[in-house]
Amino acid sequence: MVMAVMSGGFATFGDIQFLPGYSVLLPKRNVASLNDLSLAERAAFLTDMSLLGDALLAVTKAQRINYDILGNTDNFLHAHVFPRYETEAPERLRKPVWLYSADHWSDEKYQYNPERDDELRHKITQYLEQRLEKL
Repeated sequence: MVMAVMSGGFATFGDIQFLPGYSVLLPKRNVASLNDLSLAERAAFLTDMSLLGDALLAVTKAQRINYDILGNTDNFLHAHVFPRYETEAPERLRKPVWLYSADHWSDEKYQYNPERDDELRHKITQYLEQRLEKL
């Protein structure tokens, strides 16, 4: 599911796709929190997170991007990058993604499906590769 190796981490496609394009950035070093990284590593990780957001905006035509670094359930650094869409119900769009009902996180219809999701994953990957070549 790795789409790109970036300077501060690995851009991965999410295993849940009820918001098409949902991705996760993993750091190059396994640490518990952002604060465990050096300042240079933090800068690279956070820059990569924003570049992944740029890719999602460009490819999905999302309205905006939500970024989350929580570490509550999985105690290792990772950043969730969620595209948010005008097609979402207005009451949902005003709230965090985590307030979607539990079935959105567990229903098989939202699980990654190569037949449905690979084209989008490849477009995000291509965007990232092109962007990284220019840096």
